[in-house]
Amino acid sequence: MINEVKSDRIFDLCNKLVVWFFIIIISYPLLYILSASISDPSYVNSGKMWLIPRDITFEGFKRVFESKDIWIGYRNTIFYTVLGTFINLAVTLPCAYALSRSNLVGKGIIMGLLIFTMFFDGGLIPTYLLVRDLGMINTIWSMVIPNAASVWNIIVTMTFFKVTIPKGLVEAAEVDGASVFRIFFQIVLPLSAPIIAVMALFYGVGHWNSYFNALIYISDKDIYPLQLFLRDILIQQEMTAELMIQGGNPEAIGEQAKIASIIKYAIMIVSAAPLLIIYPFLQKYFLKGVMIGSIKE
Repeated sequence: MINEVKSDRIFDLCNKLVVWFFIIIISYPLLYILSASISDPSYVNSGKMWLIPRDITFEGFKRVFESKDIWIGYRNTIFYTVLGTFINLAVTLPCAYALSRSNLVGKGIIMGLLIFTMFFDGGLIPTYLLVRDLGMINTIWSMVIPNAASVWNIIVTMTFFKVTIPKGLVEAAEVDGASVFRIFFQIVLPLSAPIIAVMALFYGVGHWNSYFNALIYISDKDIYPLQLFLRDILIQQEMTAELMIQGGNPEAIGEQAKIASIIKYAIMIVSAAPLLIIYPFLQKYFLKGVMIGSIKE
């Protein structure tokens, strides 16, 4: 074992200090929101609660989960996330693999058209008219079809295939008579678990947090995603507080303001908790896939 010189030890120490500094910066807001969601709002609003919960209460979560709309929203969002991510992967993976093949006819033109869409967009009105003409207004498809693929994710996945999948392995399979579909499903996909996990995470987070498409294309509450229900709850609480202020009842105003404050933090936890729970299980694939997919030939 090579002994570390003094400069190496100083460098390692500086790296550790920088890493811990960023860990604290990133962790504090998460811990603060968690503590604020179960603390008495008077301590939070007055700035007396910095990190440790004060006068613990679960009133915010109780009021959020009392709404049956929350469970409808969870059901719909989970469905949109699973179905949307499946569609995303079904489009992204074959497209990226095809573009990673050097013998693809018209590869340069296809890449040019894909990259063109990254810089130029049709705009909201043409997109809405297209979705309407396709009959997807007020349907689940308006939540998963318009964003079926991301050009950036296709490029990252394509690079992963180029770097990771040995050309000799594919050529050997072709010599043995394997079809393109058999090579893709039986050779390429089993070797691509890291990038599949990364893409699933990227797309899944996007679908889970998506609310703009629902805001534009959906008016039926039965198919609202969770984010719109949470938005409505927050708006209702704020409107109630404003009406009480106009009514001039100081005690009612103070109580409603507290409720609105604690619900705000509870909503943040309710919307983010599932992703925070799932992420650690995909972290090893996430890191490996991003690093390999970022290397260019």
